[in-house]
Amino acid sequence: MKPREIKNNIYCVGAIDWDRRLFDSLIPLPDGTSYNSYLIKGSEKTALIETVDPSLQDVLFRNLEQLDIDRIDYVIANHAEQDHSGTLPMVLEKFPMAKLICTPKCQELLTEHLLIAKDRFKTVADKETIALGGRTLEFIYAPWVHWPETMVTYLQEEKILFSCDFFGSHLATTDMYVTDEGQVYEAAKRYFAEIMMPFRAPIQNNLEKIKNYKIDIIAPSHGPMHNKPEFIIKAYHSWVYDAPGNIVVLPYISMHGSTRRMVAHLVEALSRRGVTVKEFDLAVTDIGKLAMALVDAATIVIGAPTVHAGPHPNIMYAAFLANALRPKVKFASIIGSYGWGGKTVEIIAAAIPNLKVEIIPPVLCKGFPKEADFTALDTLAETIAEKHKAAGLV
Repeated sequence: MKPREIKNNIYCVGAIDWDRRLFDSLIPLPDGTSYNSYLIKGSEKTALIETVDPSLQDVLFRNLEQLDIDRIDYVIANHAEQDHSGTLPMVLEKFPMAKLICTPKCQELLTEHLLIAKDRFKTVADKETIALGGRTLEFIYAPWVHWPETMVTYLQEEKILFSCDFFGSHLATTDMYVTDEGQVYEAAKRYFAEIMMPFRAPIQNNLEKIKNYKIDIIAPSHGPMHNKPEFIIKAYHSWVYDAPGNIVVLPYISMHGSTRRMVAHLVEALSRRGVTVKEFDLAVTDIGKLAMALVDAATIVIGAPTVHAGPHPNIMYAAFLANALRPKVKFASIIGSYGWGGKTVEIIAAAIPNLKVEIIPPVLCKGFPKEADFTALDTLAETIAEKHKAAGLV
């Protein structure tokens, strides 16, 4: 993609990564991603907001060359993670007069991660501004979206918020702005679930910080820009403020069919009681889909067969993921089958200390489930439905 003009002398100069399918060697990227970098020319100074992942640095430099950029005065580092900052050393080498603008915490991280010399930095305070000549950049601290050093940059005159990972989406597209809201909503929700969900409280604070700013365009570091910013702001409000829904998320795995039969019975029992169930077979599940389901769920029920006296390893992975993401679930339980004994319940419970949930008594059976086990599953479904009602989630 060639440089694209947002407004007069304001350009998108980043890169689209069509083929990337995994982020941090963990997070699936079914639709690729982009590394958004923005160039702003004032009458006196020129600023580059963020760089790109080092794998696509040639795209960034080619875009700058096509704009005949021979001087950059300021490089803005909203965030130190390498998909934003990895090309900074090369940019600073090419533009030796440029000052690197960031928070003091970001300076510390960039010095550690990228070995950038301290004399290249100019650190800024919260709400500090820099004039470019007819254009003013304001730096707003936004810690924990999703690292501790993050800030966002607001171009006052044009009312553009360069929001870093805030309001972003992993989505490779030629569209400069959001055109398919359904597609972007799903990509942004996946992004929120996988990256932002553990930091709901700081995100609430940061939504408060920007609520009085007039914003015409949100320009994130990943995915298309928002020229109708209320769409993504409203979505974030829902994800961080709204109570969970009348939803059970049920990740499970089954080795010989016993746990699968219990899952099928419980899903049917919950459905009859008006509870929505989102079922995930962990042998084949996209963990991003599981994370997205947890955003809105009131209850998680883990379907766990026992292996050598403990939970199946895939179950422990799902429990660790849920514990790390800290969804706003209110209730949890465990169902599953065992061969001769074990401590499956105790081990899973110990793996999810971050989930501040009420534990509903589990249902475990020896071997294939029998009539008494199905009755216990009906009782579990009834208990979940009643607790959802009592919590006002129905």
